[in-house]
Amino acid sequence: MVISTSLVWTIIIGIAAGFIAGKIMRGRGFGLLINLVVGVIGSYAGGFIYEQLGLRAEGFAGLLIMSTVGAVIFLAILRVFR
Repeated sequence: MVISTSLVWTIIIGIAAGFIAGKIMRGRGFGLLINLVVGVIGSYAGGFIYEQLGLRAEGFAGLLIMSTVGAVIFLAILRVFR
């Protein structure tokens, strides 16, 4: 079984972004699986937001920041509907 390098990086960035967003929004993380889900959704949301603003994220740090911004916005939206 071969796992794509981009998939591995997506998981790593997703976990990190979800963890950071959890710290920003609640003061603690949600656990590995939920952090991954929040981070991956945040990555897509951040990518969409960056695209609409005409911005571009490059490199690990840029992708992490973009994903974290998206994850924080995603968590804020979830709080409104909760």
